[in-house]
Amino acid sequence: MSFISVLFALLLEQARPLGRGNPVHASLRAWVRWSTRNFDAGKSFHGWLAWGFAVGGPTLASLLIYWGLDALLGWPGSVVWSVAVLYATLGFRQFSFHFTQIRDALADGDEERARELLATWKQIDASELPRSEILRHVIEHSVLSAHRHVFGVLAWFSVLAAFGFGPAGAVLYRLSEFVARYWQHKSKTHHQPVSEALQTTAMDAWAMIDWLPARITAISFAVVGSFEEAIDGWRNHEPRSTGDNDGIVLAATSGAVNIRLGGRAASASAFNADGTPAMPPSPADMPGDALPGQTPELAHLAVIVGLVWRTVVMWMVLLALLTLARLLG
Repeated sequence: MSFISVLFALLLEQARPLGRGNPVHASLRAWVRWSTRNFDAGKSFHGWLAWGFAVGGPTLASLLIYWGLDALLGWPGSVVWSVAVLYATLGFRQFSFHFTQIRDALADGDEERARELLATWKQIDASELPRSEILRHVIEHSVLSAHRHVFGVLAWFSVLAAFGFGPAGAVLYRLSEFVARYWQHKSKTHHQPVSEALQTTAMDAWAMIDWLPARITAISFAVVGSFEEAIDGWRNHEPRSTGDNDGIVLAATSGAVNIRLGGRAASASAFNADGTPAMPPSPADMPGDALPGQTPELAHLAVIVGLVWRTVVMWMVLLALLTLARLLG
């Protein structure tokens, strides 16, 4: 019932998105803080222990609840739980309003307002960015946000759900991404810094967990965009930056829609002004490392939106076919 769960979660998230500071995300942040205080003792073993409790605890809890509801209520209970978990982990509305505000400001010719909105969103110094660079940053951050909030969640949810693990994959993916950023921020800004071992553990775990979803997202963009150029961009980028999952997503995006990404860097913090984790600086933000393609223009924002929604439709069709095959089989 993966298709039904994802469909209802997306519809619910579009109709009534979770607000900032909601009880679900606040509770998970408190759990991560508790895990840090009690298990981070500075050794590599303690790092994996803290990560296991912070990420594995909620993941296991979501799985046990799924199995329990399935045993007591059958598939309706398990579907309701899957929808609830996906509602908290999956969706566009957690970042899309930033994209919309900046797009509207640029459409009105108010570049100063666009720079302020971009700086507020990603906590970067955007005061000197020309229009094309504002557009590039918006495209890069939006694509990576779509990957981390939508396609990566869908990938892990679909894989584990196929083996009877329900929404555990969605929890595993989102929490792995969260703790990797959260612990880096805490080590820099709090009086009780997170150990280097724990930060390394979280980043290593996130790189492993995001390895498959990043490539699935890249392939998906290639299928719904310009296939040969997307695969060529991916192939040319990967040897230069082994293990750079975000870079692969951006390289495939650049080729799929023929937009030049990468180039001048902008400094960023790891946290937003409201206390929520921010996206890290774009992996393409290296001088002289711009990908081939056209200079970003305002019309390209609509192209990116189209690419993302075509990918969502493709995912939904695949999930529908898999669900139908399972029912008929």
